[in-house]
Amino acid sequence: MRIGVIGATGGIGSRVVTEALGRGHHVTAFSRDATQIDDHRENVTWKSVDVLDSGSVAAALPGLDVLISGFQPGNGTRDIVDTVARSIADPTVYATAARALLKALESHPRTRLIVIGGAGSLELEPGLVLADSGELLHAKLEALGLPREYAAAVRGHRDALNVLRTSNRLWTYFSPAEDIAPGERTGRFRTGGDQPVLDADGRSRISMEDAAVALVDEAELPRFVQRRFTIGY
Repeated sequence: MRIGVIGATGGIGSRVVTEALGRGHHVTAFSRDATQIDDHRENVTWKSVDVLDSGSVAAALPGLDVLISGFQPGNGTRDIVDTVARSIADPTVYATAARALLKALESHPRTRLIVIGGAGSLELEPGLVLADSGELLHAKLEALGLPREYAAAVRGHRDALNVLRTSNRLWTYFSPAEDIAPGERTGRFRTGGDQPVLDADGRSRISMEDAAVALVDEAELPRFVQRRFTIGY
């Protein structure tokens, strides 16, 4: 299988590349500027792409079976402060990226799209999503070390999911657990739909490594076309 990964230098994206290569897939790894990437692993090709430009994305699609987008504004895990600041300054960027990706797929309707989004659009109860929960959202952000102002970015991720939901393209939206960080690849987790998956202590958590496992699983065997899914321990 030929898998494209946007945001391939990011925390989850880089692990998706490694997971896909480990399973024998051919990977096209995308970043804003791939000219400085020094990666000599077999079966990976690095290319530059502007995810906010549908033409740039469309030009990258030929030959790909699946495109996984881990887009984040700024420099991702290399400068998380910059990414958080940019997300707060323009929370509409996630919906803009979603629209550009869908526009690009108009010329490649058989290419599947998997968007790595946020946990804030998961339902706390039917009809109530975390993004709209007010003080509860602020408390969860503070527990994760994020400023209250990041709530705007959480709602931006939710808006991107809503953009995808209006499309008849072969999209999938992945909401990771609320607490996601580098950790261990166990391959053991539970899968859910629109509600968070909680562990025995009531926590929504997953490692980036296991998130990559779930994403490549979905690339290989699609279960959530035109749907959202989540995972947790």
